Amino acid sequence: MKYVLVYFLADPDSRLKEITMATLFYGSDTAPISFPDRLMGYLKVIASTKLRRGESFTLTWTGADGETGRSTIWLQPAIPLRFVFDSPEPEQLVGEYLRALADQANAASGLVVDVRTWETAEQASHSPVHAARGTGRAVRAA
Repeated sequence: MKYVLVYFLADPDSRLKEITMATLFYGSDTAPISFPDRLMGYLKVIASTKLRRGESFTLTWTGADGETGRSTIWLQPAIPLRFVFDSPEPEQLVGEYLRALADQANAASGLVVDVRTWETAEQASHSPVHAARGTGRAVRAA
């Protein structure tokens, strides 16, 4: 099933922006979990890295279309995951934001993302303070 979200940006020079949606299939649950492709790219890199090391963690998200409250899943190596991306090419990820999410995944609260505001947090990692440190390089999701 393909999801495409189209929204209008408030910027006067804005254009209609299409966001491709990826799906995560978790364990034996047949209902997929949908996130924007680029956000799923971050989640895939973090989950793959942690699970390869044998580390379990929680993933909590809020703000998904049609959902109120929050949802949480427990990610551990014995539970199968399948990431399905709408875009055929890997997303360009921001290294500093990826590190921030990875640090969060290592915390007791686990990884928490708000589907409505994650892009704002990603853009904030491009701030001049971060750029001056030379840590804002792009990373391919693969």
